[in-house]
Amino acid sequence: MFSGCGGMDLGFRGDFTFLNKHYVRLPFTIVWANEINAAACRTYRRNFQKEIICGNVWDFMQSMPEADVLIGGFPCQDISINGKGAGIQGQRSSLYKAMVEAIKIVKPRVFIAENVKGLLMRHNRTSLLKILEDFNALGYNITYDLYHAADYEVPQSRERVFIVGTAQDAGTFAPPQPLLSKDNWITAQAALADLEALEATPEINHIWSQANRSSDQGNRHLEANKPGHTIRAECHGNIQYHYKLPRRISMREAARIQSFPDDFIFEAKLRETERQVGNAVPPVLAWHMAQAVRTFLDKSRELCHEPRRI
Repeated sequence: MFSGCGGMDLGFRGDFTFLNKHYVRLPFTIVWANEINAAACRTYRRNFQKEIICGNVWDFMQSMPEADVLIGGFPCQDISINGKGAGIQGQRSSLYKAMVEAIKIVKPRVFIAENVKGLLMRHNRTSLLKILEDFNALGYNITYDLYHAADYEVPQSRERVFIVGTAQDAGTFAPPQPLLSKDNWITAQAALADLEALEATPEINHIWSQANRSSDQGNRHLEANKPGHTIRAECHGNIQYHYKLPRRISMREAARIQSFPDDFIFEAKLRETERQVGNAVPPVLAWHMAQAVRTFLDKSRELCHEPRRI
């Protein structure tokens, strides 16, 4: 659900290479996907060679098949610290309710709901408790943790909450353990250095915004020896500047910071590509989460040896 361009789906599928490391194919098969943004749907179809239902999730929910795993990053704009503070009463973040209804239909062994760190902030406490209450009412064991993407081989300082629900008879979910520490996080320079001499190349999304300098994010630079700053979806061209070159980072560079492989091409112009990249779950982080889900399902001894379906 809420597939966007497919960052979380790519992580669960696996079989991609990022920064010379291959993330192996995992035993999950995508059987249903939905996204409302038409440009993101075009990107999804191109990169997955698979159909995605493009439209309002409420209109297509009855077409969902049963599956072992249900995943989705429900919209966060009303919860984000950069949003309007409406919480789950907002039009977008209230869409977690669609996940609640979908779980009733799909009856997964595991579900994963991803959202921003802001969900854990004090002013969103009521929203968090309501979300947990509604998920708990479905009869699942619920846990949630805050993940720092840089701990999981993503060259970005990005913190996100993953809420995990597991069937009550399936044991306890163990979250993936961090692989890196602050001392050996992948830096922006390590992720982007080979692109420094490359001229603008629209075919691979290596294009950048010419927006004038502005306050806050609009004047922020990458630091060569640190992971990239959080890639935002609604930066309106004010995406961060390169650590060395006199320009803002390109969409290909932003995709690198989000851990997308270079052969993942975005079917959109610059502004829409910004939105797709910024909204995505980093595929490498999702891959590590998928590994933990795989381990959990294997230990539950409830599944046969057929490919898992998400």
